[in-house]
Amino acid sequence: MPADPPVPDRAMRLILASASPRRLDLLARIGVTPDAVDPADIDEVAVTGELPRVHASRLAVEKAAIVAARHPQALVLAADTVVAVGRRILPKVEDERTLRECMNLLSGRRHRVLTGVALAIPGAGIRSRLVATSIAMKRLSADEIEYYAGHGEWRGKAGGYALQGYGEVYVRHLAGSYSNVVGLPLAETRLLLKSAGFAIA
Repeated sequence: MPADPPVPDRAMRLILASASPRRLDLLARIGVTPDAVDPADIDEVAVTGELPRVHASRLAVEKAAIVAARHPQALVLAADTVVAVGRRILPKVEDERTLRECMNLLSGRRHRVLTGVALAIPGAGIRSRLVATSIAMKRLSADEIEYYAGHGEWRGKAGGYALQGYGEVYVRHLAGSYSNVVGLPLAETRLLLKSAGFAIA
């Protein structure tokens, strides 16, 4: 006979292994407030030859495992989001030169936003999902790129733009999860939490 589904546990602690305020905001949309935030702070450099899908999944699982070792009795939720053009992983942008390189590469092209989500469950290992969203960017003029460079919201963003901000005006088509592009695919995250017995609507 199939095993009974887990009974939701309202006392179960949840640790978010990320310092991203966007992920906290997204979790709040589905009624989830972590008991604590404990970033993993791992090396996020891709292994030579590593494909974007493998990279996002690996980092999410590694983050969950590292933080779970510090909180062995709690659920630990981790995620990693990458922007990819073909096999190329775009960096998290911290300066205007890198921003212009990324925006010129994305201009008029399709790219993917991939998020690996991992949930460490006490006594049950780590469950993970990978979510991909396809985005087509309009062809950007030099003036548009310069304007966005002065906007400031791109700093620290994978690929150099924020879909939840002004960067959305440059997107002409999106196929897949919007919340995935912001940093956490909510449908898949909710299902992971429910499957672990976490109390969630």
